Amino acid sequence: MKRTKLINNRIGAVVAAGAGVLGLLALTGCGAAETGASAGGSDKVTITVPSWVGAQANAEVAKALLEKEVGVKKVELKVMDEPIGWDALNNGKADVILEDWDGLPEKQKLYIDQKKSIVKGGDLGVTGHIGWFIPKYYADAHPEAKTFEGLNKLAKDFKTSESGDKGEFLGAAPSYTTYDEYLIKNHKLNFKIKETGNEAAQIKEIQQKYEKKQPFVTYWWEPQWLNNDIDLVEVKLPKFKEGCNEPKEKTECGYANTPLQKYLNADFAKDGGDAAEFLKNFKWSTEQQNEVAKYIAKDKMSGEEAAKKWIEDNKSTWQAWLPKK
Repeated sequence: MKRTKLINNRIGAVVAAGAGVLGLLALTGCGAAETGASAGGSDKVTITVPSWVGAQANAEVAKALLEKEVGVKKVELKVMDEPIGWDALNNGKADVILEDWDGLPEKQKLYIDQKKSIVKGGDLGVTGHIGWFIPKYYADAHPEAKTFEGLNKLAKDFKTSESGDKGEFLGAAPSYTTYDEYLIKNHKLNFKIKETGNEAAQIKEIQQKYEKKQPFVTYWWEPQWLNNDIDLVEVKLPKFKEGCNEPKEKTECGYANTPLQKYLNADFAKDGGDAAEFLKNFKWSTEQQNEVAKYIAKDKMSGEEAAKKWIEDNKSTWQAWLPKK
C-alpha cells in the first residue's frame, strides 16, 4: 500500500520507551558508512534507529546476528529522528533503516527517485497501524464511544483539571507527525490534546489510568508491546482514502494500515556483501517484534540481553535470514 500521506512516522526526538536507551553516536564517514562495503566487505555496518522501542528491537536483533552469524566486525546503532536518518542514508553516514513508516514523501522522491542514493530493502514483515483507542472497560460500558461522533457526546467523561471544559485526548510526542489536531478541529470535537512528551511518558500515563479504570482516549499504534498487557478498543474514524490527508490541515480521515519498510544506502545495497543480503532478508512478525520490545521496555533488559534471549529461542526464524553459502 502506498502510504506517503500517512501517518505518525514517528519522527521522534531521541527516546527509548521505558528502558534500553541506545547511545547517540557521532555521525562520521562517507560512502556506505565507511563499512568497507565498496570493496564487497562488511567490516562495519551502521544502522539508523528511530526513537521508539520497536525500532530498537529490530536493530538490536540485527546487530547481534550480523556480528555473531554474518561476521561483521562492528555494528553501530545510531538513534536519530527519521528525517536525519534519511539524510544519513543519502550521504553514506548510515547503511540501513529497518523500520520506516513512509511519512517522508519529499525525501523519498528526492533520494530514491531523483538521486537514487537510497533503495528499497523490502518489507519488515510488520504492519503498522495508528488510530484512536479507548479502554475496553469503558467501551463495554459506553459502546457508543466506539465512533468519533459518539465519543464526542461523552467528552465530559474525559475532562481533567488540565483540559478545562473539554475532554482530554492523550497525544503522541510533539515531534511525531499526527493529524489529530486537524481531526479534532475539522470534526468540531470537544477535546483538547495533551502532549505526553515521549513514548515512555505516554505509556506510563496509560498504565496509570488503566489501573484505576479511568476513561481515556489516546493516539495509539501497533506494533506496540503494551498491547499484550492491556485491552483497548479502536474508535472508528472516517475511512482512510489515498490523498485524504493532503493538505494535512484539511484532514478528516483516519489513518492507513502501513506495511513497514526497510531502506538501504544504494552503494551499501550493491556492494555490502553478506551484510546487505542479511538485512534485505530480515523479516519478522508484529508478535516477534513486540516480544523483544517487551523485554526492553517492561522487563528492563538491555538491548543486547533482549536480542540474545530472542535469538536463542527463535533459531528457525533467523536462520532463514542468513546469506546462502
